Amino acid sequence: MNRRLIECVPNISEGRDRAKIDAIAAVVETVEGVRLLDVDPGKATNRTVITFVGEPEPVVEAAFRLIKKAQELIDMRSHKGEHPRFGATDVCPLVPISGISMEETAEYAKKLAARVGDELSIPVYRYEAAASEEKRRNLANNRSGEYEGLQNKLKDPAWKPDHGPAEFTDSVARSGATAIGARNFLVAYNVNLNTTSTRRANAIAFDIREAGRKVKQSDGSEKQVPGKLKTVKGIGWYIEEYGIAQLSLNLTDITVAPVHIAFDEACKSALERGIRVTGSEVVGLIPKQSLLDAADFYLRRQERSLGIPESEKIKIAVKSLGLDDLAPFDPQKKVIEYMLEDASNERLVRMDLKRFSEATAGESPAPGGGSVAAYVGALGVSLGTMVANLSAHKRGWDERWEEFSLWAERGEKLRNELLFLVDEDTRAYDRIIACFGMPKGTDEEKAARKAAITEATKGAINTPLRTMQVCVESMAVMKAMAETGMPASVSDAGVGALCARTGAIGGYLNVMINCAGLNDPTFKAEVIQKADALKAQAEALEAEVMALTLAKV
Repeated sequence: MNRRLIECVPNISEGRDRAKIDAIAAVVETVEGVRLLDVDPGKATNRTVITFVGEPEPVVEAAFRLIKKAQELIDMRSHKGEHPRFGATDVCPLVPISGISMEETAEYAKKLAARVGDELSIPVYRYEAAASEEKRRNLANNRSGEYEGLQNKLKDPAWKPDHGPAEFTDSVARSGATAIGARNFLVAYNVNLNTTSTRRANAIAFDIREAGRKVKQSDGSEKQVPGKLKTVKGIGWYIEEYGIAQLSLNLTDITVAPVHIAFDEACKSALERGIRVTGSEVVGLIPKQSLLDAADFYLRRQERSLGIPESEKIKIAVKSLGLDDLAPFDPQKKVIEYMLEDASNERLVRMDLKRFSEATAGESPAPGGGSVAAYVGALGVSLGTMVANLSAHKRGWDERWEEFSLWAERGEKLRNELLFLVDEDTRAYDRIIACFGMPKGTDEEKAARKAAITEATKGAINTPLRTMQVCVESMAVMKAMAETGMPASVSDAGVGALCARTGAIGGYLNVMINCAGLNDPTFKAEVIQKADALKAQAEALEAEVMALTLAKV
């Protein structure tokens, strides 16, 4: 079962005083089990986006402590900034990441909102999935009038806070109000313009955002004309720090309006108004898939292969979107999946070739033949993928780019799985060793230890069996490239097939030796039958690819 994870992205109304920002963000890490991912201050907006993640209860506790600390350190009576705001902790959304539904996340948001209202005496409005009524779902409605209009808003029965005081006390005058909700992953995205005009930036934002703009009719009435993109909110503003105007966009559902589409539409609207988009920036974090989708979008436009490594796609996305226009864009600090990665799970594949060979040559039995077999298989399909990528942009073959791109994408997927199996083989061995360390004093403990060893051994058998399967699947790429790929690279397809066969046979040897000590005849017989069949397939396919290769070299 997936670990239950939620993200919290509070926006505090302080972006200039680093000491205050750091003090507020620091309280997040006082809660065990919560990981602070990002602190992104903006001087012009005088606002900081803080991102942290963890299991629901610890995250809610960390959010409460952060709101309390912001209440202590931020005085809204003297706050000025470009971004709409109405409180020291202006918004505090909870976002489901894994193992938890939106409905469950909304319940946690409601509990947090009630606690903030009751214990800190801050007016709280619940929004999005945690809203108490339809008109409060939209954050902009809750925040309308901003801090300056809060005193009058609290007097309006229609806008009585969901929690906390409904009067503008001295404490509320200092803290303002807070919006707490549950929502989908939102990308806060700014598009940079080569103008200083806020009015023109707003016009472009109105072209794009779902709400669009009000247009006066011939009879004097006004009509709301929607913009181009659903699930997009946006305004234009001038950023003194950079000396440019920007579009400030909130992409509330990136499956409906992805980052690259928002950027592309901004470019079109800007150009129609004589303005050029110079780049963009992500405020806070962005899902990896958003950047990969952007890379695919621009690669397709160029009729280039999509089957290239993830790291190259990220570079293409960064350059295509101009994410490094105003400051360097470090994917390791801006992509949420990279921030959550556990490097210990990829101990071997993160090594360079020299260190990997040294680790293999050492006195430890792991990494061993299983990891090496998977790695050799990964090298093999890498060669097949390379031939597909080279063929995709061979001069004179322009109309065939998509054909080769599909093969390259297939090869890239298999390469990544084999790289996973490099470390998985070692992890499988470690799990067996851990079982041998289990207590064995009582009969019950002995039985539990024996059962655990059996299950861990089955895992150590299934891993090289999977290596065999993936190596055999990968040989289809090499065969296709030997048949139809660039003739000058046919030898690479042949070497790839040799490596894939080696990976498959290496996996076979590990399956057989791990089966030897297993006391489960039925499981063992089924596995050996599958392994024998895969071994035969690997040998036959390698012979076919070599025959095709030798006929052309």
